[in-house]
Amino acid sequence: MSQLHRRPFLKATGIAIGLPLMESMAAAAPQPESAPAKRLVCVGTYLGFYQKSFFPKQTGFDYETPELLEPLQDLRDDFSVFSGLDHRAGNGHGNWSTFLTGQKLNQVSLDQLVAPHIGQSTRFESVQISAGKVSRPMNFSREGVPLPVIERPSLVYKKLFASQGDRARIEYLVASGQSALDKVRDEATELRRRVSRTDQQKLDEYFASLRDVEKRLQKQQANAGKTANVDYELPEFDPLAPTLMLECEKIMYDLMALALQTDSTRVITMNIGGLGQVFEFDGRILRAGYHALSHHGNDPEKIRDLVRVEVEHIRCMAAFLAQLKTKTDASGKPLLDSTLVLLGTGMGDSSRHANRNLPTLVAGGGLRHGQHVAADSGGKQKFLLGDLYITLMQQLGVEQDSFSNASRNMNEQLMS
Repeated sequence: MSQLHRRPFLKATGIAIGLPLMESMAAAAPQPESAPAKRLVCVGTYLGFYQKSFFPKQTGFDYETPELLEPLQDLRDDFSVFSGLDHRAGNGHGNWSTFLTGQKLNQVSLDQLVAPHIGQSTRFESVQISAGKVSRPMNFSREGVPLPVIERPSLVYKKLFASQGDRARIEYLVASGQSALDKVRDEATELRRRVSRTDQQKLDEYFASLRDVEKRLQKQQANAGKTANVDYELPEFDPLAPTLMLECEKIMYDLMALALQTDSTRVITMNIGGLGQVFEFDGRILRAGYHALSHHGNDPEKIRDLVRVEVEHIRCMAAFLAQLKTKTDASGKPLLDSTLVLLGTGMGDSSRHANRNLPTLVAGGGLRHGQHVAADSGGKQKFLLGDLYITLMQQLGVEQDSFSNASRNMNEQLMS
């Protein structure tokens, strides 16, 4: 085995396939920063989560897993759940966009505060994507300008794997059912010969993951123009929307994992929309769209269907976290150990348009996990959501002691 110089791509005409971080490159790679966490992923759900199924009834480390967190049970020691946190922002869908900005709209968002500090050496300082049509922005520049998001997985794929200025060739490959790997086969074989056995296994797993994403992306594109044959009349207020939201979400998560694995970016956000998507589970089409279900008015059947959709969102997140536990950095440590993953929302209760008590979950990043932290014990709010963000920034090595209307932190609760 020969020591490789830092060479982040396998290249062919119009194609640039990033490589995973490997021990054979470790000596040539930049020395790791002293901060425990090196990456930040923020996922926001426009319609929030049904609070009674999200928040555990018990606080501390011995809580009973609520229904919505059951898909994460095997990862229990890798995340913490928070109740009682919010920005003290006003109510309404309009204020959902304060999720990453704090109390006021059109302020710089958490991801954009962090990106210049931890993303400077990567291809993309930050990446903003969405699953489902976005009706409200989530990311804002330092000037308070909403940032555009990429809604189509094929465009994220092209952004990651096409050489600059040559997206058409990648688009042709995807449309034709070919793989970008076919174009760099000889170079990949030569690289595999030169690296350690551990890195050979890492390359094999990476290439297999990439090919799997390509196949699913091709399948999704083939089905993109199709609509469900729905044998019932939709409510007038909730017209039929695309039915591929969850498949799109899964592919986006896989692309996010590949982007982190190849160090293409260290800051990613995903906005999970919520309009009139209609879902089918176990052969049963839900009788109302996603947005209509969120306005359940305490109707038990609507709540049942809403929670069913939300469980799938959590299941997608669980699969993503499991990937980050399996994929490793150059030193062989799981990516999740040095990646902070925030799952949250700007909507506490969509049925009432209430922006208080926002369902929040944080995974990875070297924090002390496995607990339910209640920020409003005794009926009094001890912390703001911004206090949690201060801790996340400090864990990333960003020395910040305030965020919007918050000026404390939650280090005592989360740091060993």
